[in-house]
Amino acid sequence: MKRIPLDDYDTARGAFAWEIPPAFNFGVDVVDHWARETPDRTALIWLDEAGHERRFTFADMGRLSDRAATLLRRLGVRKGDRVVVMLPRIPEWQIAMVACLKLGAVPIPCITMLTAGDVAYRVEHSGATAAITTAENISKFDGLPGVEVKVSVGGGEGWTDFAAALGAEAEGFDAPAIAAGDPAVLYYTSGSTGKAKGVLHASRAIFAWRVSAWYWLDLHEDDVIWCTADTGWSKAGTSILFGPWSCGSTVLFYDGPFDAKRRLELLERYGVSVFCAAATELRQLIREDMADRDLSALRLTVSAGEAVNPEIVRRWRDLTGGLLLDGYGQTETLMSVLNYPAMPVKPGAMGRPLPGTEMAVLGDDDRPAPPGQPGRLVLRCPNPQMMLGYWDDAKQTATTRISIDGVEWFVTGDRARMDGDGYLFYEGRDDDVINSAGYRIGPMEVENALMEHAAVLECAAVASPDAERGEVVKAFVVLAPGHVGSVDLTAELQDFTKRQTAPYKYPRRIAYVADLPMTVSGKIQRRKLRDAEFANPLPSGDESS
Repeated sequence: MKRIPLDDYDTARGAFAWEIPPAFNFGVDVVDHWARETPDRTALIWLDEAGHERRFTFADMGRLSDRAATLLRRLGVRKGDRVVVMLPRIPEWQIAMVACLKLGAVPIPCITMLTAGDVAYRVEHSGATAAITTAENISKFDGLPGVEVKVSVGGGEGWTDFAAALGAEAEGFDAPAIAAGDPAVLYYTSGSTGKAKGVLHASRAIFAWRVSAWYWLDLHEDDVIWCTADTGWSKAGTSILFGPWSCGSTVLFYDGPFDAKRRLELLERYGVSVFCAAATELRQLIREDMADRDLSALRLTVSAGEAVNPEIVRRWRDLTGGLLLDGYGQTETLMSVLNYPAMPVKPGAMGRPLPGTEMAVLGDDDRPAPPGQPGRLVLRCPNPQMMLGYWDDAKQTATTRISIDGVEWFVTGDRARMDGDGYLFYEGRDDDVINSAGYRIGPMEVENALMEHAAVLECAAVASPDAERGEVVKAFVVLAPGHVGSVDLTAELQDFTKRQTAPYKYPRRIAYVADLPMTVSGKIQRRKLRDAEFANPLPSGDESS
């Protein structure tokens, strides 16, 4: 599969074709490839909050992942076995992940914030037989049947010490053949109801994810990329491991809490050229003084998982001189709708489909919606980036498919609208859409408008029950420092919103709050706010609190 220059989106899209090899092993075909071709090139720069730093070349990563794969095989892990990899942002995460892939085992990346109950569910649900974690987290695996292979960074009673064991293993590893359709990685993602769903991807998906690294991240061998995602999220796979190393890029890996000044310091010190961060982080960064920062190396910033408000895009460009490109993807599909460096950006747009990917917006009749009309966002199948399915849940997997005129589509569960130029705009989840007096209102439209006001730091718009209109828009607003909620400010924000977007979309109710409910990955949990509204309905009319 060739990397066609994306100097013109339509030309590149028309010339692109998926060419998936019949067999693919990321550890062998990517990591070991670079270890042979450019052994001394830096693959990973790691540092922690205290300033400790470790550097690894591709040769280092090839050798260490060989030893780790040999260790796992010696301990009893076989091709197809599921392995919980619950590690923080430390180099052992990459080593363990690559080792599993070389062996043909299926890693289950997990964040270290999971509780013992979360871990037990994942182990039981997936049938995991092995775990790799830190000494601080081994107690979360106590008493779990089935986990026979236990490896710990830091050791522990009954656990194999990772570093000591690697040092004792021999060089080289005889990797098994991995077919493109073989299971390769299993991510757990929260659903709107019930337990987390296991999203199983094939080896072909790991191969295909390089395409978004080509065209969205625009990565090359001389780039340094820093993605701040946690290790348990699929975004870490695409922007910390699979995408960057498929392009031969250097990864910066920082293990420390969020601190805006520290973020800017590291961007400058390490000459980061591509930065990937959540919109929540970017909102904090644009409030920092960057006048004395040399960010000349930073040519591109991207964000996904949460829509980036147009004001953040403008402010980031003014402060850094670099692009900020939003993108859309899901754990089931990974990055599928993106903005690209060579393509004009429309404020608020997710972008256009990744080359090789076809998206559509369906109306209530399951026919393509007219330009500008919101509807269900769907992705055409087959697509190599798509999941194999939800683990051990064929019924749930089937609910995500719809057949139209003999063509199968994956139903994302999100709503969007497409303009006449093919740009897609996010309208929210199906259950986030507000239906007020017959008008369907996407929460992002309201939130984008409010975020333009200087008094608003964060906000979320949800449906609130109303006797007259069925539902009205209610905005939960976190105020910027120096602003205080009042009746006058509420009126000002409402009038301001009416000027920014269609008047019927303005928030008839506004609540000032200290913070918003967030997932651990930084996404606003509108459902919690909405559910609370319907559990405690307010009288009809306009109100503020």
